[in-house]
Amino acid sequence: MHRIPIIMPQLGESIAEATIVHLSFGIGDAVECDQDIVEVETQKATMAVTAPCAGKLIEWIAEVSQSYAVGATLGFVECSEEEARRLGLDAAATGGNGSSNRGNASESEPLPHGASPADRVGVHIPQVVVNRGVEPTVRGLPVPAQASGAGFLSPRMKARMTELGLHAADLAGVAGSGAAGRLTIEDLEKFIQQLDDHQLSNASSMRVAVADAMRRSWTRPLATVGMPVVIDAMLRHRKASEAKAGPALYALRALAIALGENSAVAGRLVGDKIVHPRSIDVGFAVEAEDGVLVPVLRNADRTPLKDLVTRYADLVDLARRRRLPANATGGSIATVTNFGTFGLEWATPIPLPEQTLVLGMGAGRVVPHWNPQTAAFEPATEANLTLSFDHRVLDGGGAGRLLARIATLLKSPESL
Repeated sequence: MHRIPIIMPQLGESIAEATIVHLSFGIGDAVECDQDIVEVETQKATMAVTAPCAGKLIEWIAEVSQSYAVGATLGFVECSEEEARRLGLDAAATGGNGSSNRGNASESEPLPHGASPADRVGVHIPQVVVNRGVEPTVRGLPVPAQASGAGFLSPRMKARMTELGLHAADLAGVAGSGAAGRLTIEDLEKFIQQLDDHQLSNASSMRVAVADAMRRSWTRPLATVGMPVVIDAMLRHRKASEAKAGPALYALRALAIALGENSAVAGRLVGDKIVHPRSIDVGFAVEAEDGVLVPVLRNADRTPLKDLVTRYADLVDLARRRRLPANATGGSIATVTNFGTFGLEWATPIPLPEQTLVLGMGAGRVVPHWNPQTAAFEPATEANLTLSFDHRVLDGGGAGRLLARIATLLKSPESL
């Protein structure tokens, strides 16, 4: 009689491991060749593992709710010598002497840092393994090219990460040693151990909050469009005004008017519905200690620019002192950021998770500009406008038209 291993098969091109959902047969049951005996779940679908041959099920190594890599041994079927020879499985499975090649980890192997003996459950390393590691296509890279990293996380991995307070983004730089280059629990524990060799400091509560917001924002398909706009008219208007608005406030007011004309582009997609905003409340980014705060100007489409200047200045001051009242934050439908204050001419800001749009303004610079009236190039102050948006709600054409409308309004600042 021969012990034939039940191997976790390659269930798809990108499948590196699968979780056991149901063991369809018990020890001692008779099984037929290619009969479905294990139900497994991958990140894509629920699938079946079949018996390698006809015989009697004599051992289960696999356990329900545990994840196993492709190539791991899930159990053993005992079959006759004739059956094993007919299928060509005898030599490969038994080494010619009927002995089994168990796929579970040895009890003598050291446990990962911080793990208990109970954590051995679900750790399965095949004794005979085809090299499934991902070789870098360019040498010298810190992480192998084409490595999958933390793209797929087993239930055990997720539980350990939750315990440690980690996110998948925190492990982006860790090279996985599992099948198809996937991250394993051993890789995680090794990474945690190595952190102790570095200087560590606690992130501020604001930095953690910003990081969380950006992670949630990045789950959406984001895109950015941009165009240059001549801002000489805006600068002249500002110079002549008694209440002097900053460039960001001009941009905010122009955005608010444009959204007031068509608020659907600032709506949020929830399921198959577009949620339209009740009012045009626009936020603006203010750099604070170790982060960014976003005060909000309510009903900005219905409030003239000159009436927004004092409120805007007050909110900037409160934000920098971290004294913003509760009613001055949240609920905005878009944000304006003036990255030009840092000398940047172009950037791709990320909209907040609850928003669809963020309008950016770059630094002004003097460039030659064609004047059709004089048929000559003349110096003009130009700045880039960028509009980053949730591509599920807005397409490039709609974003371009919205940005063009904002640029037109900025060229006629008296209308603001």
